[in-house]
Amino acid sequence: MTATGVPFSVVLVDLDGTMVDSAPGITSTLAETLVELGLPTPPPSRLLEFVGPPIMDGFRDVVGLDQEESVRALAVYRARYRERGAFDAAVYPGVRGALEAIRATGVPLAVATSKPETQAERILEHFGLADLFVVVAGASDDEVRSEKADVITWCLQLLREAGVDASAPVMVGDRVHDVRGAAVHGIPTLFAGWGYGSPAEAAGTLGIADTPDDLPALVAAGRPAAG
Repeated sequence: MTATGVPFSVVLVDLDGTMVDSAPGITSTLAETLVELGLPTPPPSRLLEFVGPPIMDGFRDVVGLDQEESVRALAVYRARYRERGAFDAAVYPGVRGALEAIRATGVPLAVATSKPETQAERILEHFGLADLFVVVAGASDDEVRSEKADVITWCLQLLREAGVDASAPVMVGDRVHDVRGAAVHGIPTLFAGWGYGSPAEAAGTLGIADTPDDLPALVAAGRPAAG
């Protein structure tokens, strides 16, 4: 990447594993949920696979629940997570400063997360990050909109409605779901190397930020011009 790259018009930022280390609250709430339902609890390493992707995918792929069982588990999980799991988290060191530095260059920021939008807004407010973003786009409460590509569709719509130039976006995320969801829209991804994703999940990304401090320079470099 060089200084002659095509500038980004807006930065879409994932929440779990990118801005906030939310694994403690998510995994403990999942364990409590499965115990309450009398279901086997996977080891902590498997529960970590829930962090980032749509939660219904985790119930299916990690726990092996069918659709009906997943819906029941989701209801129990949501109630417990809202009550005490949501704020069992921490903002990654350097994240706010990196986002402020990007915004100071005139590039707006938006949230694109597979976490339910209402919950994402609540968490951003709690951790003092809400003021950084022009829009917050997340999953719908009924999980009909939860895949990352669908969340990004929604985010781009909200940006256009807000009068924000969404012609040259970039995604910042830590999991392959972010990379693939953005790719559906032809959007490049900058990989948050401090998050939960493995190095293999960064394949095909525009660049890797090992720490939040690396992010502003990668955004400033823009997207390489075609040809």
